[in-house]
Order: sequence, then C-alpha cells, then structure tokens
Amino acid sequence: MKVEIRKQGKSKKYYLAHSFRHQGKVKKVRRYLGSNLKKEEIEYLSQRAKVLIEKQIEDFKILRDPLKFELSKEELEFLNSLNIKNVIKIDHLNEDQWKVFTEIFAYNTNAIEGSEVDQKEVKEILEQNKWPQEAKKEDISETYGVAEAIDFIKKTKEPISIELIKKLHMFVFKNSKSFAGKLRSLGVEVVIRDAQGNVVHRGAPSNQITNLLKELIQWYNDYKNKYHPILLAAVIHNQFENIHPFQDGNGRVGRLLLNNILLKNNYPPVNISLVNRKEYYQTLQEYQNKGNIRPTLELILKEYKKMSKELGDYKKKKM
Repeated sequence: MKVEIRKQGKSKKYYLAHSFRHQGKVKKVRRYLGSNLKKEEIEYLSQRAKVLIEKQIEDFKILRDPLKFELSKEELEFLNSLNIKNVIKIDHLNEDQWKVFTEIFAYNTNAIEGSEVDQKEVKEILEQNKWPQEAKKEDISETYGVAEAIDFIKKTKEPISIELIKKLHMFVFKNSKSFAGKLRSLGVEVVIRDAQGNVVHRGAPSNQITNLLKELIQWYNDYKNKYHPILLAAVIHNQFENIHPFQDGNGRVGRLLLNNILLKNNYPPVNISLVNRKEYYQTLQEYQNKGNIRPTLELILKEYKKMSKELGDYKKKKM
C-alpha cells in the first residue's frame, strides 16, 4: 500500500491506495485520508485506512464469486438425488392452490421481517379487503404488495435482470417505502448486527451493487442449463442477500426471486416459514461464511414437504 498525493490549488489531498489482482485483472482501492496533513497524521490515518482497505478487498473477492464453493462428490450425489416428484407434483399450482400459497407466503415472508399481521388477518385482507384495526398501514400495504408480486412472477416470462429485481421491490413496497424500486444510492451502506451488537452481515459497497448484480445474472445465464433448478434458485437467493442491493426489503425480494427462478424452470414455488426463521438465517450464514449451499437446499426440501401437506389439507377441506 502506498500514499498518493493529489494537488488541488494550494491544497494537497492524501489517499492510501492499494492494487491487487483478481480473476486476471488488476483492481485498485483508495481511501481518502485528508488534506494538508502532517507526517504523523498521515501515518496514523494510513494505519486505520489499511484495515478498512483489507476488509474491503476481502468483501470484494467474496462478493464477486457467486458460486464460491466446490461441490464434493457426496454433495453432487445429494443434489442428483433431489426428487421433488416424491414431495410435490412438479407442475404449476391450480387456481385454488395459488390462492392458498399466496396467503401462506405473504404472511410468512412479511412476518420473518417483523410484520405483526397474523395469518388469519392476511387471509381477510386479501380475500375481503378487511383491514385489522390495530395493524400498521405499512404491514397492510406490504401484504397487498407481496400478493401482487406473487401474481406477477407466476405469469411473467421476463428474464432475470436488474429491472425485474427492481420491479419486485416496487411491487412490495410502493405504498410503504420512499425508495421502492431503487437500489441503494452511493454512500448508503448496510451493516446488520445481532442483539449483542456484533456485525453478522455487511452488504456490498454501494458503488459495487450494479456490477455485482450484473455478474450474478450472468452467472445464472451461464449455468441455467447446467445446474439443478433448486441449486440455481438457492445460489441466486443467497448471493442476492449477500449483495443486499436495497436499503431495506432484501429478504422479501430475495425470496420472491428464488421462487421466480423455480417457476421459470417448471418447479412449484416454495415458502420459507416463520417457524423456520432461525434455521433460515443459519443457512445464509453457512453460505456467507463457508460457501456451504447444502443447508439451504435441505431447508427448501423441508419447506416443500411442509407446503405439500398444507395444500393437501386445504384440498381435503374442499372435498
């Protein structure tokens, strides 16, 4: 790492810069130190900047490799053994099943993120336009928004793109967030901490979001005819959450994106249940920290089985 000096009028601006090679290309990172600094100030600020640059490079390398794991022989066998036909019929749901799925999904995906509207109230909102008196307006509008997004992904032939991702965000949050449909602006960074204040996730730097999404979409296009649809959906979902492209609402958009990919590959949609929220977060941590996708695959299968039972129970009630 070296200090670079740039003259601007009578002032001197100092930067700590470092070049590194990644995937055959030379990348350069700079951190601004200040202007008109004394030697001891440059040394002190350079030490702080060095730590930040090393962390930025580490995040950069992880985020720029969507499929950052190698599947072992055992994992390949496990992947090839996935037979959803024994879990749920591989076909788009009928009209009644879509109605039930939409209500189940809207309740759970919003509840995972803190919505206080319960499952009975979600059903009343979507079927009768009956609003719970004590519910927050945001929770009600996001219930409608998720349902609208589900209706969109079950019909659309639109390919995976940044525009489609922004469209999903807009569907869900158009009446609750001022930044609906907009990626994080430059300078808007995301750090997620646990109850003890420890950093559990750091989103991609805002100036990398667009390129990272483009690379992820390119990865999907390169491998969509090679990998199992559930693996494709799991990797796209997990890497999307790593990038964290929106100021808020990434979890819900990621789960919609997961389902959009399943549907594009003629697989039924899947719900991530509130009761499995802790396990869901653990699967994301396994992928983020170790590149381990298997826990996500196993959770998806678990949720398929649970959903099959719920749809089966509904069918019995109708008979």
